[in-house]
Amino acid sequence: MCSCGCNTCETKITGPLLTEGKVKSLLSEGLQYHIDKQIPLFETVYRIGSEKHLSLIKEARKMYSRGIIDLCEDDEHLIKTHLGEFGLYEGESVPLDLPMLEEDEVTEAEFKGKDVQLNKPKRGGSKKFYVYVKDPKTKRVKKVSFGAAGGGQNLRVKFKNSKIRKAFADRHRCSSKKDRTKAGYWSCNLPRYAQALGLGANMNTFW
Repeated sequence: MCSCGCNTCETKITGPLLTEGKVKSLLSEGLQYHIDKQIPLFETVYRIGSEKHLSLIKEARKMYSRGIIDLCEDDEHLIKTHLGEFGLYEGESVPLDLPMLEEDEVTEAEFKGKDVQLNKPKRGGSKKFYVYVKDPKTKRVKKVSFGAAGGGQNLRVKFKNSKIRKAFADRHRCSSKKDRTKAGYWSCNLPRYAQALGLGANMNTFW
């Protein structure tokens, strides 16, 4: 629906859009805030994977199915997943469709005589980005460089394009990248660290 209400002109949706003003009282404060500020669900203000984040996705899915809100293309893809739901894995309740990082308990370590943070990508190095990780086999800290040094100037724009992200993820088989000591893993998970790298809001998605 267009912003003027004529239903004939086209308006690009950025964040969730309320279709009927009379149902505003049905919405939670969180979802209403995303609507008022035009913040897409995939750029949520909540911490990814938190209780409020997952509740927001479940509520948006319900409201969208009832025709109460409209969503942008990226958010439509998001609510068509099982994000916000839980399943049993080896007897434990786990969140579905939520990419998760296997973080080391230790967040700081020593690399070549200096203290470094683990699993925190930064700009610079021999390539565009680098990160320090602990190799689970050798228990030693290593530096992983990734990203084309001369490319990626438009990463902020590319992150918001669902077709580009899907093409990258498919081409690099991101769903199979599990080894944090390899550049491919960090390249695929780069959107999760976008804010710290000056590339926009963090996104809970592969490339």
